[in-house]
Amino acid sequence: MRAVVVASGDLVPGDLRHLDGADLVIAADGGAAALERAGCRIDRLVGDLDSADPLLVERLGRSGTEVTQYPADKDASDTELAVEAALDAGASEVMLLGALGGERLDHELANVLLLADPVLGPPLRIARGTSLARAVRDGRRLDIVAGPGSLVTLLPIGAEVTGITTVGLRWTLEDATLPMGRSRGLSNEVLEAGASVQLGRGTLLVVETIIEGVNRS
Repeated sequence: MRAVVVASGDLVPGDLRHLDGADLVIAADGGAAALERAGCRIDRLVGDLDSADPLLVERLGRSGTEVTQYPADKDASDTELAVEAALDAGASEVMLLGALGGERLDHELANVLLLADPVLGPPLRIARGTSLARAVRDGRRLDIVAGPGSLVTLLPIGAEVTGITTVGLRWTLEDATLPMGRSRGLSNEVLEAGASVQLGRGTLLVVETIIEGVNRS
């Protein structure tokens, strides 16, 4: 089952295309307003609802949206709770929109770090415009979905990542180590379809960005 979670950060043109064919659409608190403005369905609304218009919450409840309200004093963000709700409902893939932008840098960073969680992270992706962020963990391979000419950034999360080997990228890594906090993995380029990154130990954030109008073979 594929679920889409919409948080209250910025949405850019094209983001809502990820709702096409979704089995479950969950708004994380203020994300409900963006979905309503776009005329999109909302299956569930999750959060403490401090950012949601009470009249909107009431309308959604009357229309059949399942509303789950949490206390304001809680140990998880509204976005994290919404992602957990998607997984509890049986989602095998969760796309998170509206995770970035807005006035709260701390929320933005916390949303990105959800990708590193060993439970939430594997099914979770974050999309914004032409960029897609995922994480790959110990001993696993991640296939790059962006085509030739696109950019791929590899950023360690938590500690250095060792045993990194890439295929199909301009600047090849072979059993390499990327230290935490350094920018060596920034802005690599996809040369061919079927590109991938394999790692030995650690957690690596992988961000793919399609560059519009670029056609390199």
